Amino acid sequence: MSDQPPSGPPQDQPPTPPTPAVPPVGPQPTYGYPQAPPPQPQSGYGYPAAPQQPGYGYPAQPPTVVAGDNVRARENRAIALIVLAAVVAIGLIIGSGVWYSRSSDGGGSTRAGGDKNGSDTAAGGKEKVPDNPAADVLFKVPQPKTEENVVTTPGSWLSAGVYAKSGIAEITGYDPADGHKKWTLKLPGPICAATEHVTADGRTGIVYQPSMPTKTSRPGCTQVAGIDVRAGTKLWTKSIGTGEFATTFQNVTVAGKTVAVGGLRGGAAYDIGTGKVLWQPKPGDDCDDVGYGGGTRLVAVRKCGGYGDRTLSIQNVDPTSGKVISEYKMGAGIEYAGIVSTDPLVVGADAGHSASGGSGVSDYFSIDNRTGRLLARIPVSGDTYDGECDTITLIEECKGVAAGQGKLYLATKEHSSGGKSKLSRTNEVVAFDLATGKQTGQRAAAGEDYTLFPLRMDGGNLIAYKNPPYDKGGQIVSIDGASFKSTTLMELPADQADRALQTGLQPSFSEYRYSQGKLFMAAPNAAKPLGNFDKDKNCVVAFGTRD
Repeated sequence: MSDQPPSGPPQDQPPTPPTPAVPPVGPQPTYGYPQAPPPQPQSGYGYPAAPQQPGYGYPAQPPTVVAGDNVRARENRAIALIVLAAVVAIGLIIGSGVWYSRSSDGGGSTRAGGDKNGSDTAAGGKEKVPDNPAADVLFKVPQPKTEENVVTTPGSWLSAGVYAKSGIAEITGYDPADGHKKWTLKLPGPICAATEHVTADGRTGIVYQPSMPTKTSRPGCTQVAGIDVRAGTKLWTKSIGTGEFATTFQNVTVAGKTVAVGGLRGGAAYDIGTGKVLWQPKPGDDCDDVGYGGGTRLVAVRKCGGYGDRTLSIQNVDPTSGKVISEYKMGAGIEYAGIVSTDPLVVGADAGHSASGGSGVSDYFSIDNRTGRLLARIPVSGDTYDGECDTITLIEECKGVAAGQGKLYLATKEHSSGGKSKLSRTNEVVAFDLATGKQTGQRAAAGEDYTLFPLRMDGGNLIAYKNPPYDKGGQIVSIDGASFKSTTLMELPADQADRALQTGLQPSFSEYRYSQGKLFMAAPNAAKPLGNFDKDKNCVVAFGTRD
């Protein structure tokens, strides 16, 4: 791949979307038994609608980029309108809206507490079952102060005695036991994109803006950096092009010793230790890597052609050379895809804009990594199953779904539990066979007034969060991949104050990092308070078991 940056004005970037207005304050949620979730707004072209739950994350602003051709402009104006529509919908809920988090790695990279990708070579899990799963609050980190309607703060990492969280144009490392600050790394502008993947020696990658936005200037997400999470240092910074012609990137991941970034004008990759350019967009190329999935393998989502006449390929790529190892070409009518897992390789896509329930996914595709052959296509209804993917910009942002050991794990939508109270709600986690696409018949029940939310794989086990009834604390559980027996790893405190901390950072829109009896919940955005009721929000809440 060429190492020369593209020359001349960019030809494939949208105009700057308008800044979302501050959402109006909505009614307070009622207390008592859990209520059925309100209807989700339908989302266009697979773009996920804002989840309708009370919490922290305002919708993240789309990255600012300069104007390009009419086809791409039309596509991205549509995206901007969807984002603005989500902001209006968010005005109906308490105080602030909610959005996605950047809630695995093998081949030299690890994710704290396990592997979201669930490599088929692994079995069992690494998470220990505590003698006493009861947990207490370890520490809280207040939301950073800002006068902006919303500032993106994606990124949470665990590595060798450090929990690191991004703030406004900075990253801070904390002692995971008590929240003591170990270091702070200042940046010139806000972080646009982060990945949960961290190498075995504590390195990761980010994308950020070169300066702080102003009323008259909103710089694009052009800067790519390697970060040492343990030391709190920036290893290097790279960009492609300069000034208004600099290439912008919307997503980032890590695989092996490679940081890979993708966007509307193609993808690039760098050595995580030195910043050496491994590949970058080719001028005049009609095909672009719009994003990557990392971890054990590096998988590219590659699009050819413009909106309305696009073909999409899923490529297993050598993370050092960029050589395509295998490729699967998606069918007609599929223009976007999100990566659930790279090993086993599973992607979610919206076929013919038929996704329902705001999920952004109509089907999951199980693909053989070695040959690129389609193993199974699993149709899912967003009205029946939870699980969502951002298939347009973030690519590696699938929530509430996990894959490993030959299975795809999905939670069902909430439904009546059949208990004594008609208001009682519950759900289950079910498994699909990745080789056949059929349900395995295995089902893990959440229990009356609890609902399960898949987080990640831990070898052959599924780690999930259980949303509790009004008088209980949430739980982290491990579901055995063979027996489907559920084991409680952590039970959060049930008193009203601690429950409020949990409710404010739900897994569907927050960054959850769980490892060996410690759970870190974090917000991916910060915003100015709308009133006294939300002036004391936290960007991080950490819990730990007592043993």
